[in-house]
This record gives sequence, structure tokens and C-alpha cells, in this order.
Amino acid sequence: MRAAISGEGRGHGATATVPTAGPGAAATAPGPAPRLAPLTGRRGRVLGLVGLAVLLAVVSLLSIAVGARHVGLGVVFDALVDYQPGNSDHQVIANRVPRLLAGLGVGVALGLAGTIMQAVTRNPLADPGLLGVNAGAAFGVVCAISLFGIVEPLGYVWFAFAGATAVAVAVYALGSAGGGATPVKLTLAGAALNAALVSLTTAVLLTDATTFDQYRFWSVGALTGRRMELVARIAPFLVVGAAVALGTGRLLNALALGDDVARGLGQRVALARGASTAAAVVLCAAATSLAGPLWFVGLMAPHIARLVTGPDHRWVLPYSALVAPILLVTADVVGRVIAPPGEVQVGVVLAFLGGPVLVYLVRRNLTAQS
Repeated sequence: MRAAISGEGRGHGATATVPTAGPGAAATAPGPAPRLAPLTGRRGRVLGLVGLAVLLAVVSLLSIAVGARHVGLGVVFDALVDYQPGNSDHQVIANRVPRLLAGLGVGVALGLAGTIMQAVTRNPLADPGLLGVNAGAAFGVVCAISLFGIVEPLGYVWFAFAGATAVAVAVYALGSAGGGATPVKLTLAGAALNAALVSLTTAVLLTDATTFDQYRFWSVGALTGRRMELVARIAPFLVVGAAVALGTGRLLNALALGDDVARGLGQRVALARGASTAAAVVLCAAATSLAGPLWFVGLMAPHIARLVTGPDHRWVLPYSALVAPILLVTADVVGRVIAPPGEVQVGVVLAFLGGPVLVYLVRRNLTAQS
């Protein structure tokens, strides 16, 4: 038997059909229903994942081959199979590999974090920076440069990570005060702390020109100059955070139905929300510290994934983990070719592409509520 659950407590007035078997049921995702017919059946969705993986591999090869100095795909394969240090083309390829790995790791992290944030807050416009993570990371970088004179990414990456994590914990503590965390309280606490930290960061930058000169390169959001050592330092956080996030699908399905319904399905709401949010915070903090604040990837990827999979977060999460790096690496490749002989940083390209998408999502959401 299937029971229809009303949208009370879930927002947007939507309805969801939930199997009575338990909390693993698929739940309606935030926002209006997808307009495209989602893939049905496990086999179709698995084939969709395989297709995305192949597309990601193609984009990754282009990321290694395309740049100020183009390299043929045949040379790329030769370098991957039999790297020769004395070959100048092989050296170019080796220099681009850390940039690609950074893009893949950051993309996976932002895709998963965005999916979790939209589910936990039941807000279709939520992105990984909703809990003040980007503002906390920015303030950490400013402190590292201004107070300690650290100007290398290998040095201030830990300040960015610490700042992002500390602010996210503070937001969750404020949102949990007075009766437990709720989507509205978390959103308000994140907005308040974000505004306060942006003000403090701006105050420091306006009074310290040296700090501003160093900070502006990080704040635009970029993958250039990311050495393998830096990627290796952040990789454990990305791997652990992604593993935990991919296991939260059932929890997110229950949370998407509202707290009362989730409790009725046997979920411990506070624990589920805390675990999911913690995974998103670790992922977002690691991604921001590695590449700077990158907007729109975590917002767009879950919506694209839901167009294909439907609302079940057990599938939305892995699809988002593939869609987001495809978007990010593709934007990075586009930034290399649109303004030769220089390049446009990936954060600028994403802002240009993501702005219209955000406007579309807002208009669609308002239309669904009217």
C-alpha cells in the first residue's frame, strides 16, 4: 500500500507519495516537479551514471589537452601510458594534471554539498555557501594574509578550512538553539553570520592594500596554480566527506518530507540533519579552501540531476557528484579558449553561465507557488 503525504511542513505545497515500507522511500525534492520525464528503473539510472562517467572522462581529456599550448589527444594518451620527463609536451600535460584533479575534487564536493543543502533546508535555491561557509573561508584567508603574512595557497588553505568549518558549526549551533535546528532557523543564522563576516572581511581589505592584492586572486575562484601537494593535502577531506554524503540518501528522503513525517517513519531527525549537514560542511570547506568561492555549481547540479533521476536522493547524490565536475571542468576549459593568449578564471565563467540559470529557477519556483 502507498500513502499520500501532504506537503505540510515540507514547503512549496507539494505532495509526495511515500511507500509505507520505511524511510528509504523516495521523497519529493525541493521545488517544482521536474519537467522532463525521469529515468525509470534501476537499469536505466545505472546506464545514465555510466553515460555521465564517460562524458566526464571526455571532458577530463580535453582539460589536459586544451590550453595556451594545445596538445593532441594522441600525445595525451602517450604521456599517460609512458611519461617521458624530457618531452616538453609531456611536461605540459603533467603540469595540467593537478589542475584537473582539483577541478574534479571540487566539483564532486560542491555537487554533493549542494544536494544536501537543498534537501536539509527544503530550499530549491540553496547552495553550499548557505551556512556561511564561503564567508568563513574568506575571513580565514584574510586573517592568514593580514596577521601572519601568509601568501601561498599551501599556507592559507588551512586557515580557509578552519574558518569555513568554525562558521558552519556556529551557524548550526545558533539554528539549534531554542527547540532544535529547523530549515528556517539555519537559513537565518547563516545569512546573519555571512553578513557579519563579509563586513569584517571588507573592513580589513579596505584598510590593508597588501592583503587586498593577495586576497583578490583567491576570491575570484580559480583552478590555476594548484600544485599536486596542495591537492593531496585536501584530498582526504574530500574523500571522507563524499563517502559520508553518498550514504545520506535515505536520510535526505525522509527529511524532505518534513520533520513530523520523518519522525513517523522512524528517523531521528536531529541526528540525520546533523550528520548530513556535517558532511556538506566538510565538502564545502575543503572545496572552498582549494579553489576559492565558486558559485552556482552546487546550485545547478542537483536540479540537472533531478531532471534525469526524479526526486530520490539515493540517485540524485551520485548524479550530482558527476554533473558538477562536468560543469566545472567544462567551464575551466571554456575559460582557457575564449580570451587567448590569456584565460578567464573558472569562477568568472561560472558566474556568467549560472546567472541565467538562477533567474530561471527563481521564476519557475515563483510560478509553481502562484
